[in-house]
Amino acid sequence: MRDIPEGGEPSVRPEPASRDTATSLTTGALARRLGVSPTTLRSWDRRYGIGPAVRADGRHRRWTAPDIAVLETMCRLTSAGVPPAEAARAAKRSASPEPAGIPLSPGPAEPADDPALAPPPEPTSRSRAAGTLPLGDVRQECRGLARAAVRLDAPAVQEQLAAAVETHGLAVAWQEVMVPTLHAVGRKWASSGDRYVEVEHLLSWHMSTVLRRSTRPPARHTDTPGPGPVVLACVPGEQHALALEALNAALAELRLPARMFGAAVPAEALIGAVERLGPVAVVLWSQVRSTASFPLARHLAGTGWGVKGARRRPLVVLGGPGWAGRSGQGMLRPTSFQDALDTLAGLYGATSP
Repeated sequence: MRDIPEGGEPSVRPEPASRDTATSLTTGALARRLGVSPTTLRSWDRRYGIGPAVRADGRHRRWTAPDIAVLETMCRLTSAGVPPAEAARAAKRSASPEPAGIPLSPGPAEPADDPALAPPPEPTSRSRAAGTLPLGDVRQECRGLARAAVRLDAPAVQEQLAAAVETHGLAVAWQEVMVPTLHAVGRKWASSGDRYVEVEHLLSWHMSTVLRRSTRPPARHTDTPGPGPVVLACVPGEQHALALEALNAALAELRLPARMFGAAVPAEALIGAVERLGPVAVVLWSQVRSTASFPLARHLAGTGWGVKGARRRPLVVLGGPGWAGRSGQGMLRPTSFQDALDTLAGLYGATSP
């Protein structure tokens, strides 16, 4: 039986395929297997010479097991934050020694293929990213984390987030790894016509998972005299709770009592919780102006408990951009995550890392 090419016309039977070719993958199938786009594979082939050793009919790419091994190494290295040009050289060296007189390097590094963070001129512990992350100096982990997220490589995202927390501590990992990367993905989504929203969702989900896993059990609150816990809650209608999850985990790391209520807490429920717990502080998060409720904040700030003459009231801390540009007399508006953590820790006579 004669083979039928894509054009539909019969052709002469080709020579028997080698064992590697017979078990090879098309570009589309390999892209799905690796979690990258076919465009990225073609770009890597064009820019860095990481392409199939055999083409079935001189045109169509067929990726054999050795080709796939090189690409798997390339994906692993770029996910770890290695610039693509450098990762390509290392991936090809891992497959075979460089022939004498024939350098594997394609020349000067090209811009990054993946719509993530462009590589810096030199690998350093901190690097100045360009293009999609115009945030100044960022840690190198941001680049690898963003590339893994863009590829929807959930295991790599989870592993890198956990490593960042273990290496730098929760507060630094949040401020210098998670937030810049999340902002980079958000900027890419905003500038790409609603593309990459799935990347933002995946990244946020795994950040939340890592933050919760890093949270120790809350300190037990008793009726003995002393400061109550910190209450953390999003105002009614506010769904963005990730920053509060980070603050909750950071307080738990300091072994300070906190009660996390999460997103969109109804006003009546929040008021009831404050009256029952007698917290030392209430952190209210608002991401957008439409959810910022100053009447609720003022009501909570005026809530008192205890015996007459020794009544206490909570410190109300307004977190998030939704409160910006509006007066919150008698309430605290921290300038940063670290500022909020330092203030809350100070209420217990503790110091943050």
